[in-house]
Amino acid sequence: MDPLSDIVSLLRPSAAVSKPITGRGTWGVRYDAHDAPGFTIVLDGECWLALDGEPPVRIARGDFLLLPTTPPFTISSQPGVECLPGLPGDVAVRHGDQDGDPDFVSLGGTFCIERINAPLLIALLPRMVLIPATLGRSQRLGRLVELVMEECAHDDPGKEMILRRLLEVLLVEALRWQGIDSHDPRAGLLNGLRDPTLARVLRAIHSDVRRTWTVADLAKLAGSSRSAFAARFSEVLGCGPIEYLARWRMALAKDALLCGEKTLDRIADEIGYDSASAFSTAFRKRLGVSPGRYAKGAADAVAPAS
Repeated sequence: MDPLSDIVSLLRPSAAVSKPITGRGTWGVRYDAHDAPGFTIVLDGECWLALDGEPPVRIARGDFLLLPTTPPFTISSQPGVECLPGLPGDVAVRHGDQDGDPDFVSLGGTFCIERINAPLLIALLPRMVLIPATLGRSQRLGRLVELVMEECAHDDPGKEMILRRLLEVLLVEALRWQGIDSHDPRAGLLNGLRDPTLARVLRAIHSDVRRTWTVADLAKLAGSSRSAFAARFSEVLGCGPIEYLARWRMALAKDALLCGEKTLDRIADEIGYDSASAFSTAFRKRLGVSPGRYAKGAADAVAPAS
């Protein structure tokens, strides 16, 4: 897999909620942060969205919006209007005048992601992805949103698996868009994948996480000196290359421990440690707890209440 696919797979998107959102006249709604990815595609009209502390952004017919994690935000018919408190839900929403045909129509939704690695992985992604209709790509995203809505509306066999696959495709399709703001400090992975030399390094790390990589090895792949490569990698990704490798190994380890299907020896071998003992030492040093205790805590956290 390529790095973006690896990260989206580890996020394990699931449990989607999708619904129509409409409005008429003058209206505004304010939502608190709800720590889950959200998406919207506008079918008709326009609205204004403002993330907490940032100026409002116009979203019009055919535009697609993805928030990898949802901070406090407002959505309104125009900037400056009073915004009433809103609550996320799974039923259709009508804003403003309740009578007459809506002048704003969209499909919006949210979904869950695996909490174990969410802070690490979400930190590599941009705060907001807005894909204008003028670029044509939103048509593909619109079809995906419609499929998500169809699955959400029924309880057919295999629903959760189909939703997960659709959400994975939705995330990859949105995140690989080349128009994402390269100055967004949280777009590190995407900026790295746009840089041919860093992309080559990132693909090498993800393709062979077991290898004992050194900065010299990776700099050679990048065709650069060690110092120049390390500085460039840190500038774009927010950490050094060996630290990135260590974080990715721990992310894979945490995911494997959560699943509970592999022995410590096998996990250690798959992510590049000589023994279960060496892996356990590294894991405890980084997370402050042994792999065994971590796995038990993760299992207890997801166990159904009796």
